[in-house]
Amino acid sequence: MPVRRRLRPVSVLTTTAVVAGSFVGLLQLTSGSVFGAESTESRAVRPAEPADRADRTTDRVTDRAEQEADKGAAARKAARPPVVPVRTPDVSVAQIVAHPDDDLYFMNPDTAQSIHSGRSLTTVYLTSGEADGFNGPRAAADRSSPDKAGFAAARQNGIRAAYAEMATGSRTSPWDRVSIPTVGGGAAELDTLRAAPQVSLVWLQLREAGAISADRPHSLNGLWNGRVPVLASQRAAGTPVATDFTYSKEQVIEALTGLLERLRPTFVRMQDPTPGLNPKTGKFTDHQDHLYGARFAQAALGRYAARSTPSGRPYFGVQNYLGYPTSALPHTLDPASAEAKLRTLRTYAWSDGINDCGDPAGCGDLKVARRPAGSGWTQTVRYARGTSTSWVQRDRDGGLHAFSVLDGRLAVWTKPGAKPGAKPTGTAAEWQGPVLLPGGGLDSGVTSVRLPDGRIAVFGTRTTLDGTAGSYRREVVTTEQSAPGGSFGPWRSLGTPERDDARGTSDISAPAVAVDGTGRATVVLRDSAHRLTASEQRPDGGWGAWRWLGADARGRADFVYGDPVATTDAAGRVHVFAGTAKTVLTWSQQRPGAPLGGPRATGLPATTLALNASPAPDGDGVRLWFRKPASGDLRTADLPGTGGGLASPVTELAGGIAGYGPVGGGPGMLAVRSRTGVLATAPEAADQDAADRAGRNAASGTGRTGVQPLWTLENFLFSGAPGGVVDGVAAIGLDGKLHWTPAVR
Repeated sequence: MPVRRRLRPVSVLTTTAVVAGSFVGLLQLTSGSVFGAESTESRAVRPAEPADRADRTTDRVTDRAEQEADKGAAARKAARPPVVPVRTPDVSVAQIVAHPDDDLYFMNPDTAQSIHSGRSLTTVYLTSGEADGFNGPRAAADRSSPDKAGFAAARQNGIRAAYAEMATGSRTSPWDRVSIPTVGGGAAELDTLRAAPQVSLVWLQLREAGAISADRPHSLNGLWNGRVPVLASQRAAGTPVATDFTYSKEQVIEALTGLLERLRPTFVRMQDPTPGLNPKTGKFTDHQDHLYGARFAQAALGRYAARSTPSGRPYFGVQNYLGYPTSALPHTLDPASAEAKLRTLRTYAWSDGINDCGDPAGCGDLKVARRPAGSGWTQTVRYARGTSTSWVQRDRDGGLHAFSVLDGRLAVWTKPGAKPGAKPTGTAAEWQGPVLLPGGGLDSGVTSVRLPDGRIAVFGTRTTLDGTAGSYRREVVTTEQSAPGGSFGPWRSLGTPERDDARGTSDISAPAVAVDGTGRATVVLRDSAHRLTASEQRPDGGWGAWRWLGADARGRADFVYGDPVATTDAAGRVHVFAGTAKTVLTWSQQRPGAPLGGPRATGLPATTLALNASPAPDGDGVRLWFRKPASGDLRTADLPGTGGGLASPVTELAGGIAGYGPVGGGPGMLAVRSRTGVLATAPEAADQDAADRAGRNAASGTGRTGVQPLWTLENFLFSGAPGGVVDGVAAIGLDGKLHWTPAVR
């Protein structure tokens, strides 16, 4: 059972738990490097040591890389680097991104939280990010010939400075840089932070597309879709990788698979492989390198999971991150977290121009220096998948079942429990599992529901890669128990509302599921046109075709973002909620068995799109939990069961625990991600008299201020969103294990 610490109200929490963006007394620093035992020919360099000095120290690694690059496919497989990690950490995080800075813009503050935890973190950069070869705006750049190797080196220098500052407080903390052979037949640069050797960077140094959406065949896009047979390297100036190389599509996947075999991660962060197209222009909504880099990572993860067994490695989970589309959505980070993220980007960009690293290529990315916040990216982090809070279910005999995705398969934990209403007892040790069910390719984040006959059904999305050029397909799938308490049957496909051909984008949300009072289940999800679609279960157990749920009062249909949520009220009526950039809309049944009607306005303000819906505590209608944009504070409102009225005044948990992501937990217990990324839990109903004495009952501009909860911080980082029942709260740690916090009564 994780050690918990009871804190004072949240107004004290921000100074007690967070100091300069770091953990204080929550997570203990550990040392060691996954690559440490294999890193021969290492050398210490301060960020961006001059290129000529770097070249003088790489003779032996040059010979090794050249010899490895000349071997045939069979020889490369036989010569695969041995898997000899220094230690087997309880948490080992790998991040795979397309460009230097994708991790800082789209994965932070999660990246910083992993660094502060002291656990192993390795970021893999697929391309060199050389762009046009000018370190600065093109209009202001030196009009001489572009220097792509130099700009790639400057970006490396900026990344090393940013990571060093996050880990040690000093941007000039030295790194050890070496060349390592890859299973793909080339070589990669490995950088290890000497003062914190659990922090590593791997540079594959492939050529980037150089354009967001323009046709560039010599790119990850062209390689994935079979338009070019190989993609060339773009080595950074001063890299210890001494020879150029090329990779085929197969070799890129093999190179990444080999790195995963060496890293043995328990958790992988990657970009969104299905960001979709702009319906007006037909262009990608995200950078083509982002989405095709993510598909290469996805293919490598599938191969890694199939090739090795958990007996020789830990299970791993995956989290996807939204990229450019975050610009148009409400900000998710509180001011302090956003400022810390911006500070890291300024370090990467070498914005001050003062801390000279001694490299003539430059000490950071001057293209970013002009606008380090990007298009609002430093004020937001947004998960593309895996935000469901409905993944813990009670069976009719009182037992508990929890579901997640590990190794691309459904992981199931079970816990024999007392009957509903009994005093909650026990720890995570009483949970049994995980047991991984057959069938791979599952995307992160599943949701579950209990059927009227007592059986449990699980829903999610599945990605299929069949190996042909450009092949990529996602669909909704479900599995259910054969009998109450029985085993789960085979996966059944519910198809997809998207085009199921080469022109389809597979940009669908995670499904939301609810069962009405007649026993009929409805699955709802967002499609690539940002419309809400639904499929209802037929009396024979089959599923109907996907149907669009209609436009709003102004005739608009393309307004929904994020993942929808669904719940059933005490009268058996299904209610569905989905966020737009400005408000929340609802679809609901007038009576059990009736079709979903809507969308209807709720009158709610903008949210961060992370929603949680449950039956209202008074038995009439639905309670919706959400977060205030650019704050992280929690808000709640009740909506009538008939679905025809506006929400009640918004109740704010003033001074609430800043963080991001949906509100989880069970009845009477809240569970959220805190600013530092650890799980925070609190009773939903606190002592109103104590709140009155503290003077926190005054009306606010958006509604009314509610009771200040007493938050308890756990001591682990977790993935996705917390889930719970009346007994307690469950969360899946970055170690791939289920962590259980019993309810306090």
